[in-house]
Amino acid sequence: MDLDVFVTAHHPEWDRLDHLLRRGRRLTGAEVDELVALYQRTSTHLSQIQSAAPDPQLTARLTQLVARARATVTGTRRSSWRDAARFLTAGFPAAVYRARRWWIPTALLSTALGAVIGWWIATHPEVQASIAAPDTLRDMTRPGGEYETYYSSHPAASFAAQVWTNNAQAAAVCLVLGAFLGLPVLWVLFANMLNLGVGAALMSSAGRLGTFLGLVLPHGLLELTAVFVAAGTGLRLGWTVIDPGPRTRRTALAEEGRAALGMAIGLALVLFVSGVIEAFVTPSGLPTWARIGIGIGAELAFLVYVYVLGGRAVREGETGDVEVSDRSAGLPTAA
Repeated sequence: MDLDVFVTAHHPEWDRLDHLLRRGRRLTGAEVDELVALYQRTSTHLSQIQSAAPDPQLTARLTQLVARARATVTGTRRSSWRDAARFLTAGFPAAVYRARRWWIPTALLSTALGAVIGWWIATHPEVQASIAAPDTLRDMTRPGGEYETYYSSHPAASFAAQVWTNNAQAAAVCLVLGAFLGLPVLWVLFANMLNLGVGAALMSSAGRLGTFLGLVLPHGLLELTAVFVAAGTGLRLGWTVIDPGPRTRRTALAEEGRAALGMAIGLALVLFVSGVIEAFVTPSGLPTWARIGIGIGAELAFLVYVYVLGGRAVREGETGDVEVSDRSAGLPTAA
């Protein structure tokens, strides 16, 4: 491509597009049609220049011109309660449903890892001794010890806020840093399973495994499911870097990244529910069966929500991505 000839041939069109954009709303119907046509042609010109004869100054000018034209042509849209309702009834559950082939294996393997860690510590007294002194372990696991008083050590409202913040941060790390080949996600999973395995092992060695499960299961089922969903989504995002499939790597990361960020909002709501259960139900005077029943009910409600609403939304074409009108426009490619 002879860049000088190309600029000379199309410069009047770019100037005309710039003139129409400066006029704003004072355009006739014919001028609006002209603006749309010029916007499409200028987008193609920009793509041709970028692929054949990139010039930084000219590319910057046309990029700005195309962006202004797109904003004028497509207009702006304000978020509404309808957007929130669509997200909660279709976008979020669809994103979780689509990621099920990642987070379900993640959940199974992580749970197995936690069980192995717990069994290993419970059957090796020397490992328990390396964690803390025998007197300290007895204080932690005895009736009224640290494992029990932890859930009632602070006012319920502030405790719920603290738990929610910590869990939301862990989920965000999985979702946001998953693009780094999933390595931060594996660390978050290991840390969670290590803590769970150590607690189960120490309480089991003290003959109080039932008490431990009665304290953990009410909130832990939903909480861990949310963490597993975040981890599975983060791992999928990391795999997208390696294998984007038929899409370009940039397009694949943009689509999966937008869905992951949207999922972060939804999981924050799920973790808020588990935090409320942990603060108000776990330390309550309810019978163990009632507390565990509440936890199982919350878990089943979430799974039904994902598989019923999410499955239906996916079958209707929902991907969990933002609306097409809210996505960045892809530049046309040169023939």
